[in-house]
Amino acid sequence: MKILVIEDDPTSLKLASEVLHAGGHVVMLATSADQAILSIKAVKPDVILLDLRLPGIQGAGVARQCREGTETHDIPIIAVTAFSDDYGKEQAMKAGCDAYIVKPINTRTLLRQIEEVVAAKARQTQTGS
Repeated sequence: MKILVIEDDPTSLKLASEVLHAGGHVVMLATSADQAILSIKAVKPDVILLDLRLPGIQGAGVARQCREGTETHDIPIIAVTAFSDDYGKEQAMKAGCDAYIVKPINTRTLLRQIEEVVAAKARQTQTGS
């Protein structure tokens, strides 16, 4: 899969990238919302890992823009954030994220979590819900 990781923290970006590469995925990186939006339109990734706290436009804004785009509205979006409270999760889901992972990411379960979200999104798309 082509996975776009949108993350402004270099350590988190490197960790996610290494885990995804090791899992056989093509990984694209963006460190800001503006850069991410350009990448999403140019490459149309299969999955987006989205940090909610970004410089400029927040991650929720990126998710909303994806959901509004005709070519990007079906891309699974997984919010990855240090916000561990229900409010952060609620905001992410309202913005259009399909799942929510709290940092630090668990490198042992990240690939499985991504596969589960992609499968659930595919079922949702097929049933039209």
